[in-house]
Amino acid sequence: MYSLQARTRREGAIPAALAAVFALGAAGAAHAADITGNATLTTDYVWRGSTQTHGDPAVQAGVKVAGQSGFYGSAWASNVEFAPEIHASSEVDLTVGWGHALNDDWALDLNVLHYRYPSTTVDLNWTELNGTLTWKNDYWASVGYSNEALGYDESGVYGLVGAKFPVNDRFRFEAAVAHYALKDVNGDGRDDDYTHGLVSAVWAFNAPFEARVTAHATDSKAKRFFGGDFAGSRIEAALQASF
Repeated sequence: MYSLQARTRREGAIPAALAAVFALGAAGAAHAADITGNATLTTDYVWRGSTQTHGDPAVQAGVKVAGQSGFYGSAWASNVEFAPEIHASSEVDLTVGWGHALNDDWALDLNVLHYRYPSTTVDLNWTELNGTLTWKNDYWASVGYSNEALGYDESGVYGLVGAKFPVNDRFRFEAAVAHYALKDVNGDGRDDDYTHGLVSAVWAFNAPFEARVTAHATDSKAKRFFGGDFAGSRIEAALQASF
């Protein structure tokens, strides 16, 4: 994800230690591994309340390799559209983590997520640590931390709570509210915190396909930070196939 505010280039890409984590995680997941994936067509790529495609459609795909121990590695990609001078056209997310049921009701997922933006004129790449606790597969709370949030040299903490409400075997609603606590990434002396929320209607009409319509909204602080064309209220519709 990229904020449209100006930033300076940071030196380096993936640290050697993180590259080693990716390699070890992939190796651990390769034994007795399950491979899953998904492909999505969406009218707008919305990430944490802001559009990543200037309101235009996106094509997305991902694959995940998970071992019986709970360790996994995944890769996900999408087209993006930021400020013209950035020349960013794609995003690739690489994740290594561990996820496992703690008991019949609770499950935990911990991961390292690296965002990469190939072929850009500035270094937008950054890394985040994430954890998600899920209850009965219907309610979840997540927290993410980075000391280079959104690619800036400042820290950010992202917290989210969400729930899904099944109507029947094919139809459900989902909702979430989140707050992003960002330090003064713009250098204007003010922290750049903002809040956003979403509500989705999901129809699993014919396995492995499902259709989703999502209403997104952000507060005025997000509009100030990202710009009114990128934050605020918007509707997203998507068709996804999972395998």
